[in-house]
Amino acid sequence: MPSDISALSESRSRRVVVWLVPLLWTLGLGLWGLSRQDSVWRDEAATWQVAGRSAGEIWAMLANVDAVHGLYYLLMHCLFEAFGASTATLRLPSVLAVSATAACVALIGRRLAGFWAGLGGGLALGLLPAVQFYLQEGRPYALVAAGAGLSTLLLVSLLERGPDRRAWPRWAAYGITVLVCALLNWLSLLVLPAHAATLGWARAGRRVWLRWAAYGSVAVAGALPLILFSRGQSDQVSWIPPLGWPMLIGPGILLAIGGLGAWADRPGRSVRPDRKALSVAAVGLPLLAVPQLGLIGLSLVQPLFQDRYVLFSMVGLALLIGTALGAAVRACAPRLPRAAGLLVPGMVGVSVLALLPVELDKRAPASRIDDVLAVAGEVAGLKRDGDAVVFVPAARRDTALVSPGAFGGLADVALAASPAASATLKGEEADPARIRAALLGQRRVLLVTDAEKVAKPPSTERDRVKAAVLREHFAVVADRQVRGRRVTVYERLG
Repeated sequence: MPSDISALSESRSRRVVVWLVPLLWTLGLGLWGLSRQDSVWRDEAATWQVAGRSAGEIWAMLANVDAVHGLYYLLMHCLFEAFGASTATLRLPSVLAVSATAACVALIGRRLAGFWAGLGGGLALGLLPAVQFYLQEGRPYALVAAGAGLSTLLLVSLLERGPDRRAWPRWAAYGITVLVCALLNWLSLLVLPAHAATLGWARAGRRVWLRWAAYGSVAVAGALPLILFSRGQSDQVSWIPPLGWPMLIGPGILLAIGGLGAWADRPGRSVRPDRKALSVAAVGLPLLAVPQLGLIGLSLVQPLFQDRYVLFSMVGLALLIGTALGAAVRACAPRLPRAAGLLVPGMVGVSVLALLPVELDKRAPASRIDDVLAVAGEVAGLKRDGDAVVFVPAARRDTALVSPGAFGGLADVALAASPAASATLKGEEADPARIRAALLGQRRVLLVTDAEKVAKPPSTERDRVKAAVLREHFAVVADRQVRGRRVTVYERLG
């Protein structure tokens, strides 16, 4: 009896360790260098400045722009109200979300392929380069990944139970999770065909198919109004280039790695003896491949291919990596039982060292295209009371919205209506003639724009007028370029 109690206690402790260690490990990776040397780039600046508005102002803005991120903005507004605006508040939700995703990966892996597969997959998730980038990102993609991990865990548990009438609360939780993910980013609905492939692979029964279809349809119906409305704001993604062969290199490599993981899982591990084995391959490979291929297919109709839109597919890759590690442990155990227990920790340690340059790079300001806080500091040092400021393009006004104190005393002479008043992200500017007249009435102007190596020619008449007036009637007296942004000080000729 004592030995049975001891074995039961050990089994319970392993069930906790298998998800708790990956959760804490990923949390540590996320907290490491969280502030990125006090830098915030343009995408995060959008989150920051919108979260600082009132709920009513956010709601009004969503009618014009960024409706697809509405739920996320409202969530961040609540967090900024509760904890204040900071890089920690901005990024901690993503850190916690990826940590929860790692726990889900570990639990799925343990259910389908054993302890070491679960532990290995959970630890591997936070080391994937794509995940490392969005682990510390003030945007909704990590939250979507957490939802995909949870919905997949729920589906696996439901397949284990079979057609149980008492399983409806889990089905309801599954549908709600898919719906919330869709409200954060409706491209996350690509998880549904991935799960359909898993059901087909596992030869799920008719009742399971019907319940999955019912709850999945409810989630799609709930997200449909957002999908239809946000399609009217499709000009927001007009900057995405058409799909080209170089874009397919990354997905091709990921699918190849996933295929190797699926091959390692080829014997499978049955969770119900009366069914075809529900293996990690049956869950992980569709979750990796279907969203990637689905986004490629959508991009043939309208350019949409950005890896962050299907970040949640990394859950599938982590599962497949975990099962490959679990297979290696099983192969090693008969001959070297002591070494087998060190295989997964050893491989994780080697991976950390091998990926150290990537890990350091993702936590440096240079990993992003620009830094709105750094250029705000330059403006604070160069400005004088009574100076004017202009932004080219107008979207570079984000630095003033995130750091208003640095722009105190400066007149934004091109601005006709503030972003909050105009219910937009960057505000409404005056017509070109008024901008020209306002600039000609200034003695000293600060121009905030992109650094020379990433700057594009002015694309609007307003921006061309700003550039022409400064070039023809002013002289450059100071010029600073820092982390992808540039501030140039002009003084009036004569």
